[in-house]
Amino acid sequence: MSLEARIQNPAALLPDAVKAVNLLYKAAHSAGVPATTLELVHLRASQINGCSACVDSGARNARKNGETEERLFAVAVWRETPYFTDAERAALALAEHATRLADRSDAVPDAVWDEAARHFGEKELAALVLWIATTNFFNRINAATRQPAPQNWG
Repeated sequence: MSLEARIQNPAALLPDAVKAVNLLYKAAHSAGVPATTLELVHLRASQINGCSACVDSGARNARKNGETEERLFAVAVWRETPYFTDAERAALALAEHATRLADRSDAVPDAVWDEAARHFGEKELAALVLWIATTNFFNRINAATRQPAPQNWG
């Protein structure tokens, strides 16, 4: 498989899409969910979807914002590590279920939703769901057009 994109990123080709994505980003990041939690959710969904560009940028952005290497390395195995709070675990579980919709008939079981609702209010849950969906949106665009992770990191 080539490490070159099939086309320029569609959001760059259709400038109105950038405006819409920026509004989604702003909405999801303005509801009070800690930025670190949103970054972890983004990284986990991107790992599941195999989006190299989003895994790369997500990990780098999280690191720039103070996330530890131990936690970043452990996101894929968050259940088996002591590095995450109960709220982060609930958000990661929600991200996994909302990303893997076809894996079960009840995509997001009540137990997963209820655990997230124990840690996040209604607006925060809305932000998490919106951010998970936006991440999946990015992942699908990047996977379909084979947007590579940047190769010029020094």
